[in-house]
Amino acid sequence: MTTASVSSTQDLILLECLVAGTTHRENLKQHEPQLYVGQALQLLREADSKYDDWAVKVLTTDAEGALWLGYLPEVRNETVARLLDAGYSLGARLVHKAWEDDWLYLEIEVLLPAGSRQ
Repeated sequence: MTTASVSSTQDLILLECLVAGTTHRENLKQHEPQLYVGQALQLLREADSKYDDWAVKVLTTDAEGALWLGYLPEVRNETVARLLDAGYSLGARLVHKAWEDDWLYLEIEVLLPAGSRQ
């Protein structure tokens, strides 16, 4: 886990994790070359999920349309889901990507933007 000092001008890293479910995303292989380390990502709460009460989707923020990459892992998503439900504007960024056989390994950081803290 990366440890970073936090000042009033830095985003606070709330969570570092892998994106779950990338093997189930159709056409991800063709879109992978456009994914890059440092890329801003969007988090979208999926409160009506029948599989996970705290489901949070991870998507790109491309102008051409968001690409659904997967989910925050089920065992690590409750705090982020609760913050999103409470109206906090959270973001994410891609910190590592690699192929392991047919699995696209995407590691992200979930961020609380610096401007949202007092």
